[in-house]
Amino acid sequence: MRVIGLEQLERLLSALPGTPRVVVSGNCSTPWAAVAALDRALPAYRIWVLNAACGLPDRDGVVAETPFVGPGTRRHHALQYLPCRLSLVPQLFATTTAPDVVLVHCAPPENGHLSLGAEVNVLPAALEACRARGGLVVAVVNPAMPYTFGDALVDESWVDFTVEVDSPLPSPAHQVPDEASQLVARRLAERVPDGATLQMGIGAVPDAAVGGLVGRRGLGIWTEMFSDGLLTLERAGALDPDRPVTASFCFGSPELYEHVDHNPRIRMLRTEKTNSPALIAANPQMTSINTALEVDLYGQVNASRVGGSIYSGYGGQSDFVVGALHSRGGQALIALRSWHPRADISTIVPLLDEPVTSFQPSAVVTEQGVAPLFGRDQYAQARALIGDAAHPRVRDELWEEAGALGLIPRPDANQRAVGLIPRPDGNQHSANRPSADH
Repeated sequence: MRVIGLEQLERLLSALPGTPRVVVSGNCSTPWAAVAALDRALPAYRIWVLNAACGLPDRDGVVAETPFVGPGTRRHHALQYLPCRLSLVPQLFATTTAPDVVLVHCAPPENGHLSLGAEVNVLPAALEACRARGGLVVAVVNPAMPYTFGDALVDESWVDFTVEVDSPLPSPAHQVPDEASQLVARRLAERVPDGATLQMGIGAVPDAAVGGLVGRRGLGIWTEMFSDGLLTLERAGALDPDRPVTASFCFGSPELYEHVDHNPRIRMLRTEKTNSPALIAANPQMTSINTALEVDLYGQVNASRVGGSIYSGYGGQSDFVVGALHSRGGQALIALRSWHPRADISTIVPLLDEPVTSFQPSAVVTEQGVAPLFGRDQYAQARALIGDAAHPRVRDELWEEAGALGLIPRPDANQRAVGLIPRPDGNQHSANRPSADH
């Protein structure tokens, strides 16, 4: 492992043949100085990064590859989205998207090991695949990166070169949940018992739900990622002190990074482990809380696409929904507001016109109420989604669409004769009245 400067790194990268694929740490752990050197060094390359932050090079010659689109790639002119559940992404490195270079952001070495710190995720698999084909591994070493354990540890012999930097890790902007999100969070918290194991996805609603759990005891954490909510639960005494906090990556405030640094209770594992449905299911009362863009009357969830364009990706939602449903006492919750304020549309829709991210959650939770789905027949699922989760502004339209989709039991002969279909609330509506968007 040889220490070089950024100018030397630039010369090293400029000697690479063809259009190399370069895997880079993502989320809030991207080594930006090294990315800038890469962009200066090569006229053309593929940059592979998960949930890229803003600032990723976007010019002719640069292709952005990812199975999870972030703000830095959402509008990239040459985005190549790779549909893949996060638990299976490591297989891509071993097959279709083998890396030529890996740039990882690490904490300084100790006892012969660097640490991937806040971002483990798919990087161990990328390192293995790159080394197997004789590629180049560069570690950007930063004292601001917390030193974490588990699969975060990388033997120094795996690294060809290191570049030393000293810059703080970015922290995402704090989001203040609106009134609807706070109500969703309260409804979520009511469903989490003492002793449950938590997974919370990215978003204002899952973050807000943490505040309602401070009175719980014996909680465990087995999750893809965590943020400052971990500090909230830790301070409140809500976490089981005998259970390690298991995750694959994290981001948050400087205080969170300080808490994580050299903390033996924080176990950072590679994605194949944290997102394995079998390992998820082994946790007691596994409770996954994820958000969505829209849910349809069949209980299908879209958390990936908007208007035909990719917005994020599968991520770990499908992994955790499956794992939680197989856990003893587990539940998979989809949480969202019933009305999207910016788009001014309902998030409960008759039928998805975008690809499905996941399906068959235990329940859908909005500020309107809780719609239990698992174990209910298709009629009961539709009734619950319309009556308990959908916004009142769109319920009449959804009843009509449910009838057209066959999600309301067939009326008897007398009702058919007069063109009326019974509604689950005891009222009736016309089977022939056009819906609002026809």
